[in-house]
Amino acid sequence: MKITTPLRIAAISLAVLATTPASIHASGRGEASAVVNPTVPKKVKFADKDIELDRIDMAERLDRELTAMAYTHGNTLLTIKRANRYFPVIMPILKANGLPTDLAYLACIESYLNPRALSGAKAAGIWQFMPATAREYGLEVNDYVDERYNIEKATQAACRYLSNAYKKYGNWESAAASYNGGMGRISSELSAQQQTSAYDLYLTDETSRYMFRLLAMKMIMEHPSRYGYRLTADQLYQPLETTDVLVEGPVEDWAQWAIDHGINYMTLREANPWIRAKSLPNKDGKTYTVKVPTEKTLHRSSQKKHVYNHNWTEK
Repeated sequence: MKITTPLRIAAISLAVLATTPASIHASGRGEASAVVNPTVPKKVKFADKDIELDRIDMAERLDRELTAMAYTHGNTLLTIKRANRYFPVIMPILKANGLPTDLAYLACIESYLNPRALSGAKAAGIWQFMPATAREYGLEVNDYVDERYNIEKATQAACRYLSNAYKKYGNWESAAASYNGGMGRISSELSAQQQTSAYDLYLTDETSRYMFRLLAMKMIMEHPSRYGYRLTADQLYQPLETTDVLVEGPVEDWAQWAIDHGINYMTLREANPWIRAKSLPNKDGKTYTVKVPTEKTLHRSSQKKHVYNHNWTEK
């Protein structure tokens, strides 16, 4: 039987004090730390268009997403850190296709920029393509190769989809809504409700929220410190330096292939998540580009430190 001595009581009290929010034991009144509500501005800019927020429904819909996202600390923080690795890949592809770079935030709300993301509905990759839609937009999807997980190719496919949607609707909010709800549904509702913008549509809760999640993600990621996020440069995920190796025939054993190229199977799969099996039949003789990370990029001590957006780090 343990005897609780005064010294032990004092030690326990100090341990509890150390894990108690400062504002509680500093005030002595048991008050919790302040919870600050994010400010909803009068308007926000998305894809070079001013979105007015004077309407009550517009302001409250953004407030809901901004509040939820600002306080979903884990996912929002991971998205910012991952963006330092993946925005240098995504942004040039959007620009090359003539799309606004703000559409990169669509990938952020779809997957939190997790390259291995897979939803319960089987949407995959950072752009969350369903298998049929992926194939429609030129991606290979089978048991051996799934290009929904190839960031460059999936981004190109997303550009094709969004370009088609913009041509159809003439505004990016409706194009974005169709990415979530499908072009058929958005076209049908625009016609039935006699509107031209998805902001003015009565839709399912998920799709109605989608455009405002997009706005909220942009606002937080452009200025994380305004929402309480504090990061240093070495906490951001760094881009991986890789050597491209062309594979034009079958691969009997990817694990052996990896070893032959100076890495292991885990590193191969992490750098090339589109590889979905331990072999590649490649009966059609397609050419695949396999990324082999350099030795120095795999270690924190030898990685080059890049900061894509200096607003992401403390000055």
